[in-house]
Amino acid sequence: MDYRSEAPEIIKGFLIYHETIKGHSRRTVEEYYLDLRTFFRFIKLEKGLVPRTAELNDISISDVDLDLVKSVTLSDVYSFLSYLSRDRVRNYRENEPEYGLNARSRARKIAAIRSFYKYLTVKAQLLDKNPVQHLDSPKTVKSLPQYLTLEECKTLLSSVDGENRERDYCILTIFLNCGLRISEVVGLNLSDISEDHIRVRGKGNKERIVYLNEACAAAINDYLALRKNIAAIDKNALFLSNRRKRISRQTVHHLVKNHIAAAGLDTNLYSSHKLRHTAATLMLKSGVDIRTLQEVLGHEHLNTTEIYTHIDNTELRIAASANPLGSFKAEKKRKTGDS
Repeated sequence: MDYRSEAPEIIKGFLIYHETIKGHSRRTVEEYYLDLRTFFRFIKLEKGLVPRTAELNDISISDVDLDLVKSVTLSDVYSFLSYLSRDRVRNYRENEPEYGLNARSRARKIAAIRSFYKYLTVKAQLLDKNPVQHLDSPKTVKSLPQYLTLEECKTLLSSVDGENRERDYCILTIFLNCGLRISEVVGLNLSDISEDHIRVRGKGNKERIVYLNEACAAAINDYLALRKNIAAIDKNALFLSNRRKRISRQTVHHLVKNHIAAAGLDTNLYSSHKLRHTAATLMLKSGVDIRTLQEVLGHEHLNTTEIYTHIDNTELRIAASANPLGSFKAEKKRKTGDS
């Protein structure tokens, strides 16, 4: 998808700002565009700018201009939220689609709208007043991330076998020891590998150094011994597919699921992203402080990392035991008349 050719000028400026100035990835910028496209399709339908019988996904937003953007009110956005929660199809690929997006999906679309209007008001200065300034995001239910236990990690790694054993074992080892995102694993180049660390490009193309422990270094060296003999089409890519091209996200998802299943673990609970959660949890359990973990994981904000502090409740148990009332037990009162 090329938003530069599809988006109207007023939205295109916002997207270019996020890609060039804010340094957001192309994928993030495209998600902004898709969310804004859905919103302004709805607005055109609500304001009678297209026939009421028009299919939302067929409505063009090429004519969206400053006048239409200015006409949006807080009530319009709340109507859009109502549509998302009641009538929006979750997955158009399903034969019998379900309706209504969850709070997390709705919150993402609201974040795009808020960011767009903030840009128009503060940066582009095309609006005197931000009509969605006081818009609240839908309340989301916070859930703790799933993760593998230490023994399950050992079982998973020990079960790796097959034609691409060295490659797959290396990928799983990096996930479980370094906590990389799947996009970061896929994006690794040979030039990013050093003796004791790897250079990782995270969200927004931000680079960070992740140091290797003995297990990671050994897994990478074993794989590189085979990798150097492959006539790769993408010569700098670290991990290759069977077609000698850079491995794709889909292939990594698939191989992770296959090895999880081979290890006898629940494929409905665990995925490549859950392996990142596992690495974070194991590091935290082993005494890594939260600030260091933030750097390792490449989180921009500390509160993103802090979710892992709620997983290991050892300190909470200690705190409960340390309470002076922890061993106090009141004597039962005698009932009146007891001798």
